[in-house]
Amino acid sequence: MKQFLLFACVFPCLLWAQNGNNDGNFPPPAQAPVVRAAPVQGTIKIDGKLDEPAWAAAPAINDFFRVEPRQGGNYLYHTEVKLLYDERNLYVGVFCRDSLGRQGVRVQDLRRDFAWGENDIFGIQLDAQNLKQYCVSFQTTPYGNQRDLQVFNDSNIDNDWNALWDVRTIQTDSGYYAEFAIPFKSLRYDRPASTDSVNWGLTLTRLARRDYEQTVFPAIPQSFSPYRMTYAARLEGLQLPAPAANIRVEPYALWQYDANQTNGETIGSGSAKVGGDVKWAINPRSVLDVTINTDFAQADVDRAVINLERFNIFFPERRQFFLENSGIWAGAGNRWIVPFFSRRIGLQGEFNAEPAPIDAGARYTNRDENKALAALYIRQRETEQSAATNFAVLRYLKNYGAQNNIGVMLNHRMDEASTELGLQQQHNSTLTIDGLVRPRDELTVSYMVSASRDNANDSLGVAGRFFAGYQTNKFYLGWLSNFVSEDYRPDMGFVFQRNVIWHNPGGYYIFRPKNLPWVRRFDPGMFFNYYHDFNNPGQFQQGNLYIFPVYLIFTDGSFLQWALFPTWQNINFNFRPLGIEVEQQRYYYFTQFVRYNTDLSKKWSASLRYDWGGYYNGQRDALTAGLRLVPDPRVAITFDYEYNHLRNVGVRQENLTTHLVTGGLRLAWNPRLQLSAFYQYNSFGNQGRWNIRGSWEYRPLSFLFLVFNENALPNLDVRNQSTISKISYMRQF
Repeated sequence: MKQFLLFACVFPCLLWAQNGNNDGNFPPPAQAPVVRAAPVQGTIKIDGKLDEPAWAAAPAINDFFRVEPRQGGNYLYHTEVKLLYDERNLYVGVFCRDSLGRQGVRVQDLRRDFAWGENDIFGIQLDAQNLKQYCVSFQTTPYGNQRDLQVFNDSNIDNDWNALWDVRTIQTDSGYYAEFAIPFKSLRYDRPASTDSVNWGLTLTRLARRDYEQTVFPAIPQSFSPYRMTYAARLEGLQLPAPAANIRVEPYALWQYDANQTNGETIGSGSAKVGGDVKWAINPRSVLDVTINTDFAQADVDRAVINLERFNIFFPERRQFFLENSGIWAGAGNRWIVPFFSRRIGLQGEFNAEPAPIDAGARYTNRDENKALAALYIRQRETEQSAATNFAVLRYLKNYGAQNNIGVMLNHRMDEASTELGLQQQHNSTLTIDGLVRPRDELTVSYMVSASRDNANDSLGVAGRFFAGYQTNKFYLGWLSNFVSEDYRPDMGFVFQRNVIWHNPGGYYIFRPKNLPWVRRFDPGMFFNYYHDFNNPGQFQQGNLYIFPVYLIFTDGSFLQWALFPTWQNINFNFRPLGIEVEQQRYYYFTQFVRYNTDLSKKWSASLRYDWGGYYNGQRDALTAGLRLVPDPRVAITFDYEYNHLRNVGVRQENLTTHLVTGGLRLAWNPRLQLSAFYQYNSFGNQGRWNIRGSWEYRPLSFLFLVFNENALPNLDVRNQSTISKISYMRQF
């Protein structure tokens, strides 16, 4: 086939480019650099000023290493970091020098868990158990908003993990100061018998967004992130507090009023609800989380999606209880085969997206340098549409070597019998084995094999994936294969399609032109996608080449891409995208797109993508555009538009046009008091949606929320509204 020949031509070129150049990678040092934290003499006030005598006397870390826009050499933005501690906290004092001072600051908004790459950022990464495969990161901007995350194996980032910590910043004419207080109770660490032997893994990173200059301490190759803890420095000098009770209690109270309007008649009802979560750090390795009468009223709502493909759409988890420590489960970070997909919990059925109340749940995690053990149980209440359901997950992960692991996970879902609904008891189980092998820092291999058993139809199915990727400063080569049998049915999981095997090899070259300072990276490459039946491997489903001869990342962060998609399709099933019947036969068509975005860190930015070409037996044109205006980080306005125009498609040669319009507004008095709103209109189905959310963090991790949601179908005179007020209180003992 032509696609195989083209693929065979591109790969040798990539390899030749690598062999003719020094890739710039370097191994971790034999002896990690050592930094020391000094004990506090007196008290530290977290105000960003760093004016206490203890800061003046503390040793400074200032020998950072540049990784962007070019690896190594002199850099423009110098950073100085000092570390202190007392019996309660680790303190981090930072001065980020900038010749433009306040005028040079780039921050897009003041939300928590802000986006990397769009803001000025400083962050500290800690591996308090010296696992080398895991770290937590605490990050801030010149405005003091917080981002905290867990990272597993430098590949799976849990951006929704929230810890109790504090930071304050001050902007000056020569840069900005940041002052962190990270409670020891917010970290998991081992306390040896001799406190002199305490050492943690530590890395530091700063992104000066105006020139996209990223520096790290200690030195880490450009092809890896600051979360690659095999390169970490040793933090010594800490005298840790004796183990004590570490319990975090978060009760909440909520009032909700629902109003449903149909054909001009409105039915309203109000309800109150109380519940909460408890987190108990039994010891530095073990944590027990308990949730009672769980509520997710403040979670972000999903945005509408126009699906023109043959695959299921993956909607990510947004609920805090399920997000924390989510990286420990098999398949975490995967959007194609997920044996445990927590979004299946709290719904009334596979095809019913209405929420079902959760009575209670518990999660236990135990992690040390050799292993990780986790267990989860959730009890879902019976509703008028679904039986009461019990969800259970058990996970064991064994670490071996420097960066390798192997794990097993067992899921079991039990739907109880219901006489009112006329349902019998049902069981569904999934057993998964997975692992990661990293024989050298550039090469990552991961695998997963999963089997499901369902008593409803006495079916046994299998699924799995294999990935191998080789990443250097000069190129990337990778191979991904996913397979799912027809009978693989993980009732606690997600699959992109059944009865399919999908192969996805490809790669790209990374060129950093020295004589074009306005270009940071030029990454031309190609990936090949080939799908065929699992049950009948000779039965072709679809294939395409994703060729991107133009993939330019400019120094200011703007971006330009041109890509080509030769596509082969075999439609041998009932396929009706957006209701258009596509005839069952083979198709070949060719599409391409151009994509551009401006510098996303400026006060205004724009993005544009235009697709054109064939679509089965017809044609498709699509336009996606976005605009963001940020006159001040306290005010952010967004507008997004997606347009699809199908011509002469399907059995009846139909034409169809869709419009998806989204507008958003975010207002912030400071990082702790914010209001956000968005409106979305989807012309396909004539559906409108509002979400307005006000939040006040009146003390660390204690919130007052006011939420308004509305879904409307004007052509059917249907309008569903909910107004929610919720207060939560967090106390750590």
